[in-house]
Amino acid sequence: MTVRFRAAVPFAFAAVLAAQAPGRRARTVSDAEVARVHRSAILIDTHNDVTSATVAGLDIGKPNTTHMTDIPRMKKGGMSAQFFAVYVAASYVEGNHAAHRTLEMIDTVRHDIIGQHPGDFVLATTAEDIRRAHRQHKIAALLGIEGGHAIEDSLRLLRRFYDEGVRYMTLTHTNTNHWAHSSGDPSTPDTGLSPFGKEVVLEMNRLGMIVDISHVSDKTFWDALETSKAPIFASHSSCRSITPVPRNMTDDMIRALAKKGGVIQINFYCGFLNPEVAKAEEATADKQRALLEGLARKYANDPEGLRRAMEEARAATGGDSGKRATLADVVANINHVVEIAGIDAVGLGSDFDGISCAPEGLDSVDKWPNLTRALLEQGYRAADIRKILGGNTLRLMTEVERVAHSMR
Repeated sequence: MTVRFRAAVPFAFAAVLAAQAPGRRARTVSDAEVARVHRSAILIDTHNDVTSATVAGLDIGKPNTTHMTDIPRMKKGGMSAQFFAVYVAASYVEGNHAAHRTLEMIDTVRHDIIGQHPGDFVLATTAEDIRRAHRQHKIAALLGIEGGHAIEDSLRLLRRFYDEGVRYMTLTHTNTNHWAHSSGDPSTPDTGLSPFGKEVVLEMNRLGMIVDISHVSDKTFWDALETSKAPIFASHSSCRSITPVPRNMTDDMIRALAKKGGVIQINFYCGFLNPEVAKAEEATADKQRALLEGLARKYANDPEGLRRAMEEARAATGGDSGKRATLADVVANINHVVEIAGIDAVGLGSDFDGISCAPEGLDSVDKWPNLTRALLEQGYRAADIRKILGGNTLRLMTEVERVAHSMR
């Protein structure tokens, strides 16, 4: 989850051509070809934070204009599977409330999303479950914990959450926990994974839970990659060589991740996709830091309230940076990963409803066909597009499951 002010600039599909795919030739495609290729894919998004709204009462079965996600738009976008974020704010660490909040967030997926809409969703915990749901024309709903503090330093709780259906865990959020250092904590030495943190990674391997390195510090990434016996992924990160922010991955990280079968799932947050947006947002944030920090404290345990308050503050103060990323920026990040690490190394982790600015042309769950069109126009083959949209994630999940079986 990333919350910042939202900006807006005009968008044109022609801009996508400026970020030409490596070794491919741009071409014109028809609506029929776009529809055919999009329908042939199993579209998997590995990170969506609408759960912070459903736990507060939002019914995603009803169309809405206040969020990026609802069932009608998911269907229009041709979604096959969604990893819903079991997001646990760092504030829940105080008083040992993190595990309690984790169970509430798991319940909002299982009850408010799947249970209330059984005709649209089915719980999935394996790659084959996703394929089965696709054949049944349902959306596979999966769970991923965001923030390793959720387990309260307990392997027993980790196992309990696996039993509840959780199939990945982000080792940290913006806070460093007792066993893993976060990229959001630059003021303290980067200690990476502790010995217990390495035990957590290995237990995740044994269970069949994907190790997620989005949000972690650089040393934590390298420690997790070295420790893990299964491929790992970044559930919602982008390329640091394009936009130099700590939340993004360096080229060396992406290459090393790919060599072990991992995948970087491209995050759609404007400030992670486009360096000019990142600079403008940092300047805006500097001017309004006190206000933002005050809101963060006030709504520490209320992500949905924080989102609304920040939107109101933006409207009241003219807080937009004046810049916004576009679909072209998403494609540029995908192209970069393909160029340095290969077609098998990239997937999609939108962070919808956890971000305050999404790229024009790809700013809600109904816009996924725009990405398929852009990739076709770049000259990507249908088979490669199917890998990007979900095939790479299915392959990684299958290998994580294989490793788990071999360790039991």
